[in-house]
Amino acid sequence: AVPNFVRARETSRTRTCIGNLRQIDSAKEQFAMEARLAAGAAVTQTNLVPDYLRSFPACPSGGTYTIANVGTNPSCSVAGHALP
Repeated sequence: AVPNFVRARETSRTRTCIGNLRQIDSAKEQFAMEARLAAGAAVTQTNLVPDYLRSFPACPSGGTYTIANVGTNPSCSVAGHALP
């Protein structure tokens, strides 16, 4: 029973992290469109909070998020936590 619980918990954390990455990407793209930024332009956390994200999300597994430039998917430092 314990291995199944551990696996279910990690699956839940991975899905939550991917959802957070989607929110970051959506906020980044909205900011880029409104600011008329070209692909490759840098976006920071201060550009997104609080206008596009109420607060910056945290990875449930303790990883750190990298917002990345416009046109590039955000990423998480935890292996397996990535946008498809």
